[in-house]
Amino acid sequence: MKYFKFLYFTGILILSLQIQAQSPYQLDWKKDGGLVALAGITTGLGLHLRSNLTELVPADLEVLHANQVNNFDRFATKYYSPKADKASDLFWVGTHVFPFLFLTNKKSRKDFSTIAALYGETFFITTGITLLIKTTAKRNRPFVYNPDAPLSKKTAKNAKTAFLSGHTSISAANSFFAAKIFADYYPESKWKPAVWTTAAIIPAITGYLRVRAGKHFPTDTIAGYALGATMGVLIPHLHKKKRENISFYGSPRGMLVQVRF
Repeated sequence: MKYFKFLYFTGILILSLQIQAQSPYQLDWKKDGGLVALAGITTGLGLHLRSNLTELVPADLEVLHANQVNNFDRFATKYYSPKADKASDLFWVGTHVFPFLFLTNKKSRKDFSTIAALYGETFFITTGITLLIKTTAKRNRPFVYNPDAPLSKKTAKNAKTAFLSGHTSISAANSFFAAKIFADYYPESKWKPAVWTTAAIIPAITGYLRVRAGKHFPTDTIAGYALGATMGVLIPHLHKKKRENISFYGSPRGMLVQVRF
C-alpha cells in the first residue's frame, strides 16, 4: 500500500510540474492595470497631439533643404520609393501573425489567453509611446526634402511624423515578443538561436525599407527598433513566474510537494 501511495503522489507531483511548466507567466491585476493605463494614456495623448498637427505649406517647403539634416541621416533625403513603402507594409502586417502561431502548439495553446493579454499590452504600449513621440518630435520625413515626392504627400500631416518609425517599432515588438514567448516556453529548444535571429532580422529589413521608401531617416528606424525590441522582451519578462516556488501539502495519508517554475 505504501508503494502505491508513493506512486500516486509521485504521479501528482509530475503532473503538477508539467502543468505549471506550460505557463511560465502570471497575470497580476495591479501590474496589468498600470500597464493598461500606460497604454491608454500614451495613445490618447498621442491621438490628441496628432489632431493638432499643422500641415506644411508650399512656403515652408521653399526654405527646407537637405543640408539642414544631420550628416548621418542626410542620404535618406535622396530616397522616395512607393514600392519600398508597400514592401515595408507587408513586413509590418506579417509580424502581427507571429503571436497567433502559438495556437498551433498544444503546450502554448492551453495558455493562449495569457499570451494574448501580454501581446495586447505589448502592442498597445508600443503603439502609444510611438504615437506620442511622433507627435511630440514633429520631425519632417525625408521625402519632404526630395523633389521627386509629390506635393500632396509633403503637405499632409503625416509628413511631420518621421521620428520614430512606427513600422519598425511595431514589427520589432511583434518579432521580439514572439521570440521571448518561444524561449520561455521551450527553453531547451535547439531552434532558439534561429528564432532570435529571425526576430532581429525582420524589423531590421522593415527599417531598411522605410528608409528606402523615403519615409524615415536611419535614426528614426534605429530608435523604433530599440523601442519595439525593448517592449517585446520587457512585457513578458515582467510577468514571469518566480523560479523555484515550492509548496508543501500534507495529510495523514501522505505529502505532496508542488514546485512552480
